Amino acid sequence: MHIAFLTPEYPHKSVTHAAGIGTSINNLVVALVRKKVEVSVFVYDQQDDAVLVEDGITIHLIKNRKYKLMGWYWHRKYLQKYLNTQILTKKIDAVEAPDWTGITAFMRLKAPLVIRFHGSDTYFCHLEKRHQKLKNYWFEKLAVRNAEAFIAPTAYAGNVSKELFGIKNKIVKTIHYGLSLERFDNPNPELFEKGLILYIGTIIRKKGVFELPEIFKKVRIKFPEATLILIGGDSSDVQTGKSSTWQILKKEFDSNVLEHVNYLGKIPYQEVQNYMKKAQVCVFPSFAETLGMVTIEAMALQKQVVNTNIGWAQELITDGESGFLVHPRDHDLYANRIIDLLNNASLCEAIGKNARKRIEEIFDIENIADQNILFYKSIIIQP
Repeated sequence: MHIAFLTPEYPHKSVTHAAGIGTSINNLVVALVRKKVEVSVFVYDQQDDAVLVEDGITIHLIKNRKYKLMGWYWHRKYLQKYLNTQILTKKIDAVEAPDWTGITAFMRLKAPLVIRFHGSDTYFCHLEKRHQKLKNYWFEKLAVRNAEAFIAPTAYAGNVSKELFGIKNKIVKTIHYGLSLERFDNPNPELFEKGLILYIGTIIRKKGVFELPEIFKKVRIKFPEATLILIGGDSSDVQTGKSSTWQILKKEFDSNVLEHVNYLGKIPYQEVQNYMKKAQVCVFPSFAETLGMVTIEAMALQKQVVNTNIGWAQELITDGESGFLVHPRDHDLYANRIIDLLNNASLCEAIGKNARKRIEEIFDIENIADQNILFYKSIIIQP
């Protein structure tokens, strides 16, 4: 079996950008190769053309090309031609693409197309209750129409996307993202920096960061030693049009509280893991996700997580057992859950153990890879 992945991002030194989509694809393709599946990754919008072969994975870097007119159309047709050449010469059995921006709109591929609902613009606009450009919906709708079948990382993301795009008579299969558990080893989970609260993610409104000033203020009233660290790239703010969400956000903290907040920006991934291990509590008050990779990564490291309680999160955590689920705008309850953990070492230990156990049972990439293989086999056209 030969599976291809079309993506705008991938975690590789030669690739210009990598985030959650790229990480989830990398986790999967590494596991697929271990199971003797041939994998090609096509990364578009790159600075140069190149073909790399590393660890059994063929990576095609496809240079971003400029067009005088209708670039959105000719860009996709160029990718179509490139992919179809590889499909025929390398005998690719199926192609997987993301839903974001509807990159496969106008494409007619010579292999079955699977779209994975990593989170379309349509999906996020719906969750955030903000206006979507008609062009963006049109591209994503056309891409969905061309697909044979769909994979969603949570049933919630799949059901919402299915309704938004009016998908009928096509399979929408729930297959969670997975983790290589050997990369998430925390031999001393009882060792942490007491009172350290950690947020990891883009500094952006949809991630619930504007709820943190009030939540953290309430935490410090009852636990004055508490500190808050934020890790992740800054972004522009859709509501105000400002170029830096962090510059807006830090003004929301009381001056005496801001002294105990440290924004580190983007840092290397291994350093992120080190901060996870040091943290006593990880907080993810998001309003819009399809799954939330950092949530399951923190759980794999036996961290105590206070997460949002919206849709997708209910498939990750059993509330009160492997973490806590609270609506981000319920500041009192959110703060109280954090305080409960800060004040109770035995509760932290129990939550951490249960979190790791849940990840091992549901999100182990070896099992996730098997689920993907079965799904690909079901849609591949037999000769």
